[in-house]
Amino acid sequence: MRIVALVSGSGTNLQSVIDAVAAGRLDVEIAAVGADRPDAGGLARAAAAGIETFVVDFAAYEDRAAWNHALAEATASHAPDYVLSSGFMRIVGEEFLDAFGGRYLNTHPALLPAFPGAHGVRDALAYGVKVTGCTVHVADAGVDTGPILAQAAVPVLDTDTEEVLHERIKVQERQLLLTVLGELAGGKRPEDYLTAARR
Repeated sequence: MRIVALVSGSGTNLQSVIDAVAAGRLDVEIAAVGADRPDAGGLARAAAAGIETFVVDFAAYEDRAAWNHALAEATASHAPDYVLSSGFMRIVGEEFLDAFGGRYLNTHPALLPAFPGAHGVRDALAYGVKVTGCTVHVADAGVDTGPILAQAAVPVLDTDTEEVLHERIKVQERQLLLTVLGELAGGKRPEDYLTAARR
């Protein structure tokens, strides 16, 4: 199974995938890692692992549609079975989703549909929930919407700060992502998760 991972930041989720592949625990080929900014730390992680990288710099395009077109073309050139948003902080447009519909995966540090958006951990703490967690889902045109494939719960402790809670969520998020990628590589399809959830 070939994947292209898209990153905007340091790429810690990406690193867990790279490590699992290198250790033989995940039967996935990371065909390439792309970013929306040339200084994304995930690019260095990929390069260190010998993985091809590409940048479609959002700032270099006159509008979102032109950037989205370039991103779709660059990603498609690596012929991925799935595209992974690994801390990719851009909402992709219709052309990209048409190209990779049902095959664009995202992780989120909350139990969606609760607390979507860039501040899921902070919002969960502010709301006062006793349990939060993480989600792997198929991304669509919304903000952290789309069919949910898997979730893991993380208790919220009275002493938690946003940073401390987020670190505990990340541990579960990485494991959940590896589990889902392993299942997809083994032949499970996104619709299989949804069928099971309705039983």
